[in-house]
Amino acid sequence: MATKRELCQGEEAGWGSFVRALADVPADRWQVAGYNPGWSVKDMVAHIGNWQAEAVQVFEQIRVGTYRPQRLDVDALTARFVAANRDQPVAVVKAECFASRTRFVQEFDRLDAITRDAEEWFVESGAAHYDEHVPRLLEWIEELAGREDS
Repeated sequence: MATKRELCQGEEAGWGSFVRALADVPADRWQVAGYNPGWSVKDMVAHIGNWQAEAVQVFEQIRVGTYRPQRLDVDALTARFVAANRDQPVAVVKAECFASRTRFVQEFDRLDAITRDAEEWFVESGAAHYDEHVPRLLEWIEELAGREDS
């Protein structure tokens, strides 16, 4: 198992890549569908933020000794998270994602011991999640730029 420091360094590096990529999305293109089928960049950012908010709850439960692993319907939760944010302005979704990320890192840091469950939630909702989305985000930025050039 990795140390807390190593895990946090990986998350920080991934977050930096994610934020740098988001900065390259033109403000008027955040709600254009196509990032993924039926998703805009705003939807993806809501998705990231909501999974981190979910992880915060898990970290709190682990810290106080009430966590019980359970099977999650990841696709259903993801659909619910995205749908819940569809009517929100981009600025709200961004703010919620950034706030979720702050709480995500804070609650992970509050853990005295890093369990396998805590590590899995931290990596899957952080560094691995950014790694999953940043390549497509960079491609999408290029696609959007190509649309503007034509």
